[in-house]
Amino acid sequence: MRAHASVLHLDLDAFFAAVEQRDKPSLRGKPVVVGGVGGRGVVATASYEARKYGVRSAMSTREARSRCPHAAFLSGRFDAYRDASAIVMGLLRAASPLVEPLSLDEAFVDLAAAGLDDLEVPTVTAFAEDLRSRVAEATEGLTASVGIGSSKFIAKVASDLDKPDGLVVVAPGTEQELLRPMSVTVIPGVGPATAERLRRVGIHTVADLESVSLEELVSLVGKAHGAGLHALARADDDRPVEPDRETKSVSSEGTYDTDLTDRSLMEHLLTRQANDVAARLRKHGLSGRTVTIKVRLHDFTTLNRSTTLASPTDNGATVARLARGLLADLDTSGGVRLLGVGVSGLADWIQEDLFGESEEEPELDLPEPEITRARDRPGWSPGTDVVHDEMGRGWVWGSGRGVVTVRFETAETPPGPVRSYAVDDPALRPWSPPAPAGES
Repeated sequence: MRAHASVLHLDLDAFFAAVEQRDKPSLRGKPVVVGGVGGRGVVATASYEARKYGVRSAMSTREARSRCPHAAFLSGRFDAYRDASAIVMGLLRAASPLVEPLSLDEAFVDLAAAGLDDLEVPTVTAFAEDLRSRVAEATEGLTASVGIGSSKFIAKVASDLDKPDGLVVVAPGTEQELLRPMSVTVIPGVGPATAERLRRVGIHTVADLESVSLEELVSLVGKAHGAGLHALARADDDRPVEPDRETKSVSSEGTYDTDLTDRSLMEHLLTRQANDVAARLRKHGLSGRTVTIKVRLHDFTTLNRSTTLASPTDNGATVARLARGLLADLDTSGGVRLLGVGVSGLADWIQEDLFGESEEEPELDLPEPEITRARDRPGWSPGTDVVHDEMGRGWVWGSGRGVVTVRFETAETPPGPVRSYAVDDPALRPWSPPAPAGES
């Protein structure tokens, strides 16, 4: 461990849902669920208002609707999330040259490289308060929970202690005092299977784990896992903050609070991720030859499987088909905590129509029983940004039976009116923000 609390972990609160509430005034303070909206959908993020009803990430959309039927169920706007993330990551990189992004909504920052006058608790606390204020201002209201400690492990634990919009600094020398009363599940690598194995021998808390010898832990969970648990139970973590390197791949992944066991949901998630990755490749004029899936099992075992094409592609259907094929060879019956899809072996050219497939993989969502989803024009998924020739900008409230319903409002307006139109109304069309200056 470091001598000072100089590792900061920032986690944007309920990120996807918070961006939707920011941009949709009528949803502020109300339950919002982002993810798949059909019968086979899965929750990606739930706002804190929805979490009060038991809605959580990785829950099926069907169950989420039964728990919180009055929530707004939105399909997600990844461009908006990436834009907000880029603003936050830019602020972090301006603060320190050592920033390690973990996902769109969280990152580690090395404060020892930030040029602070000192690294004492009052100084890093003031730094973090100022950083959180700048994040809220730059993102027009998004909040972040921050933890600071003498290691990555402690900083991550600290950021979870006062959510949402909290700040916890763990003073050097108090790490074990903080950890000992906590459940062993606070330690990375202790999933349901490992927790049950430990419970059977009377290990429930970090204090219990700390009292167990390295030899006993190795016999219980194996050499590598046992050594890791033995070290973290004593707050021993010397991993450096590793700044991001030159992009060698494009990937998308999600971590889920509850283990996934339904194979169809996993395939659904991989397909969404594959289409997201392919869209990002096309946006930057790139393609890739190697498709990789990342699967973290219930016991934190992480598996990577890859396949390589003869020629590079930026086709979502191709990436999704290969990703699902790789998943088929894995035993996921015990549950999955993380799924991801990546494309590497990047090039700035593609072999046109390599497989003769459509640009995007078809939706895997089943239609709601009472609705036939509008597919004769793109862009009518709930939450999608649209613009009307007379009413201006708004977002899709819902669609079905040839009708699309729109609420006309933006982040800069008060809650707006709701209107319905035929899905083929020429005055209504999808809207996307203009590209920044210098981009085509």
